[in-house]
Amino acid sequence: MGQKKYFFFDIDGTLAVGTPGQQYIPESTKIALQKLSDAGHFLAIATGRSYAMAKENMTNLGFHNMVSDGGNGIAINDELMDIEPLDYNKCIALINECKEKDYIWAFSPDNKTRRLAPDHRFYDFTHDVYMDTVVKEDLNPLDYDKIYKVYIACFAPAEQQLETLKDLPWCRFYKEYLFVEPGDKSKGVKKMVDYFHGDYKDVVVFGDEKNDLSMFCDEWTSIAMGNAIDELKAKATYVTSDADKDGIYNACKYFGWIS
Repeated sequence: MGQKKYFFFDIDGTLAVGTPGQQYIPESTKIALQKLSDAGHFLAIATGRSYAMAKENMTNLGFHNMVSDGGNGIAINDELMDIEPLDYNKCIALINECKEKDYIWAFSPDNKTRRLAPDHRFYDFTHDVYMDTVVKEDLNPLDYDKIYKVYIACFAPAEQQLETLKDLPWCRFYKEYLFVEPGDKSKGVKKMVDYFHGDYKDVVVFGDEKNDLSMFCDEWTSIAMGNAIDELKAKATYVTSDADKDGIYNACKYFGWIS
């Protein structure tokens, strides 16, 4: 083969298509991934999800390497190497402001498929089943030495009233609540490539949404799916077809990575 490449794929809307709970990987994508693997290229997932929430996805999708936690976590050869938490003091300040202004909050203090909340209001407001919400009376964030994510239940644009939120990375995937979580996937991509002493110019990333903007860098090849947001397409090296219209396969073929 030619120069070894380091491929990183977002999950939803890139690798997997369809509605939540009924997602699937297009057959052409499976073929492309197998051909890339057979040619000796490095393949990894790049997701904003926590390692605990994404580990099953990694296995089910047939991957062994993953950038997780929005760039703050990396797993290599099915082994979690490291997860960097959020800025502790900034998270405490945000939770304190939520308490003062009566915003509903919860947080994740560890790498588990749960969030802790001080009462039932978070679930009652969101009815969210993305992860388990465990109610712990007299919950005090200061009893925990790390914070990986904070969740604030409110409808937009109510979050604009939270001054301390401006000091932290956050995003909204659901109308009922927002995630305060790491937002620089390129950080994890670079850390993983550095681990293998690779060259950034040999990196290729695929994405479709706002949380992929951070890994669309000038240092490497960035490919936006046809179903991607316009902002991402504007940063892309190349825009391929939709994820469910052979997007990954077509891009790999276009660049000559597969035949």
